[in-house]
Amino acid sequence: MAARAKRVSSSELELSMIFVPVWDLNPLKAVKFQYVTVSIIALNVIIYFVFESDLIFHSKAGFVDMLSVKPRDVVPLDSFLRHAPEQYRLVTYMFVHGSVLHLVMNMIFLFVFGDNVEDAMGHLRFILFYLVCGASAALVYSAITDTRDVPLIGASGAISGVIGAYLMLHPNIRVWVLFPKLPFLPLRFPAGFVIGTWIVYQIGAAIYFPNGGTAWWAHVGGFFTGALLVTVLKRPGFRLFDAATGV
Repeated sequence: MAARAKRVSSSELELSMIFVPVWDLNPLKAVKFQYVTVSIIALNVIIYFVFESDLIFHSKAGFVDMLSVKPRDVVPLDSFLRHAPEQYRLVTYMFVHGSVLHLVMNMIFLFVFGDNVEDAMGHLRFILFYLVCGASAALVYSAITDTRDVPLIGASGAISGVIGAYLMLHPNIRVWVLFPKLPFLPLRFPAGFVIGTWIVYQIGAAIYFPNGGTAWWAHVGGFFTGALLVTVLKRPGFRLFDAATGV
């Protein structure tokens, strides 16, 4: 989940986690290993524990402030152009997290869905795809939010783009998911059902819970960006809406 840079309550975290994907039976076809996906996960973990956990450095607030997106600096257009030298934050914000749970939840989603999207695009295109989805998510959120002074952090805008691309590529693949209310009882559903339920929930939450600690519109913006980008960035040998169902 993408988050505003403030303490997120347990109720807000529970609201965000309707399910947790744990595995998909979807082997790689074109790449030998998902190097980019694993590298992004490793980078996020390193950044959190080195700069944000207080284990090594003790300047979390300043670090978050320096790298987070501030909607007031992004929109309207004249503000964006005026702060153009600072717009590196459209990239850096997605490598900053508010808590260990925030980090872990995002990385689980990326681990489950990222490898097959990377496989469909190749390593270099996937890097571009991931960064563009994250930046687009921040722009959409900044254009809609009423809280323009609250910084935005988290990888899930970019990861939502990965989820959108996965839906376009592999809607029939079976995904094992855990539900918070049914611990230790994984259930298997087609990705189309799982992801479709997820994005409907994000849109509903964005409309009905706009002022919580989760940046729902970043999820929505990233998702639809990813769903569109995959149509032009995928390799020719990969079909949209693959009929494969997995095991």
